[in-house]
This record gives sequence, C-alpha cells and structure tokens, in this order.
Amino acid sequence: MLNFSFKKSSAQNSTGKVISVLNQKGGVGKTTMTFNVARALAERGHKVLCIDMDPQANLSLLFGVDSNELDFHIYHLLINSLKDLKPLHTPVIVDEVIVTKKFQKVSIDILPAGQELSGFELSVAGVVAPRQLILKKLIEKSSLKSQYDFILIDGPPTLGLVVVNILCATDGLLVPFQPDQFSQKGLSHFHNVLGDIEEMGITTSPKILGYIPNLVDNRRKQTVGDFDLIRQDLQGKVFAEFGNRVQLVKSSSQKKSVFDYQAKDYRPLQEQFLSMAQHIEQELV
Repeated sequence: MLNFSFKKSSAQNSTGKVISVLNQKGGVGKTTMTFNVARALAERGHKVLCIDMDPQANLSLLFGVDSNELDFHIYHLLINSLKDLKPLHTPVIVDEVIVTKKFQKVSIDILPAGQELSGFELSVAGVVAPRQLILKKLIEKSSLKSQYDFILIDGPPTLGLVVVNILCATDGLLVPFQPDQFSQKGLSHFHNVLGDIEEMGITTSPKILGYIPNLVDNRRKQTVGDFDLIRQDLQGKVFAEFGNRVQLVKSSSQKKSVFDYQAKDYRPLQEQFLSMAQHIEQELV
C-alpha cells in the first residue's frame, strides 16, 4: 500500500508553480520523468498542465497527441503573443490548443508541441520585446498559473533560446542525468546558463528542486565511479536513482505512465514518483 498523504487541488486559491525538466544532454529521460511526475502530482490531487517545448514532441505523443495532425500548437501561441509578429498570427487561443488526457482516476492537460518550434529562434530574431520572456509572458497573460497548481515543461536537449525562455518562466527545476563521463561537463554548462539568467536581471533564476539520476547501472564499476564524482559536485538534492528498470521502459513504449499498471512490480516506481511529487510540494507550495 502506498503510504502517502494526499493534497487537494489549490489552483483557485493560490498561484500555481512552473516546473521544468531540463538537461542539454539528450537520452537522459526528460520526457519520461516529466510524464510520470505530472501524473504523480495529479494522483496527489493537484490540477496539472504540461507544456511540450521540444520540437520532437515526444511528450505530446505520450499523451496520445500527434503533432502532425494538429493545425496549431504551442509555437503558434508564442508567436500570437508578440505584437511585432502580427503578420504571422493565427486565429487560435490557448483554450483551443489545450488537450485534456483522461487517465484512470485523474486527468492532465497538455499544450502540445510541433516541429515549427525548431524555428522559434529565427522567427523572433527581430522582436523588440525581451525575447527571453516570451513564454513567461504567455503564461502570465493566459492566467495559466491561476488555473493550475503545477505547470510542467518538457524542454529540448539544447541550451538555445527555447531553453532560456523555459528557464525564465520556471519556478523550480528537475534535472535528470545519466551518471557517465559526459554528464559532469554537461551539468557544468547548465549551471553556467543558470548563472547567466541571474545576471540578466530581468527575472530570478529558478530553484533547482533536485537532480534525478536515471539509467543507473550499478553493476558497472565505471558507472559507480562516475556517479560518485558527479554527486560530489552537485549542490542540492539528489533523488533516489532510477535503474534500467524494464517497467519504466515498457510503460513509456506503450505510451503509459507507471501509474497505469496495477502489478506489484510497478509499485516501487509509483512510490518513487509520489515521493518526488511530495518533495516538490514541500519546496514550492
């Protein structure tokens, strides 16, 4: 039995929090973590919105949304929010882009992504307004924080303008990483970008809620050694590690969350994600 106390949604009584799942390195499980953390927060009684900011739109696919079949997605909302780009505006509003996914006991909303996001930086190159704050302003003008307890953003594996927009709109960060020889340098670059956000002086740098070690294979001495070195450099909470568990791989391949399974071998993963959700509540609520 899962031993967690549950909170009821408070979106109508307080300001929601934006959580982003980021790492410039690909293949570390950002989308899987976003999907399951969102589900854990929903299971704990919160109203949750996911925003897919990766042109690959893998999070959208996990929600059963094929961006190739959409007329509009998050890119069009971002462009519509800029007066300077009026010739590029499309006849769509936020409520028309949001898709609601119903699960067994809960539902989660998503703003899907599309391939056009890959051209976002070029599209806004001539914009007069602060280009780093486009996403933040969209969230504010659409009153999304008053409608949701938590807004989770899945970002691309880059450190370009899309990620800078995500960071400027974010209250708390989750950073998945794979403990290997490449991660230490990548995490260092990521921390430098956070420092750059602070130096801009246009918004506060987001709080790092924790690092998520993923795809950890403790049978390999090299992995254990690399993990120890990385852990020494990280300032902040390091969550319990996720190994190469077949249940997590299976659920993602079937476009499901670990919470969609009743089998006992999924229970440890459910507890792990619920524990992360509880930590997020304690840090941000």
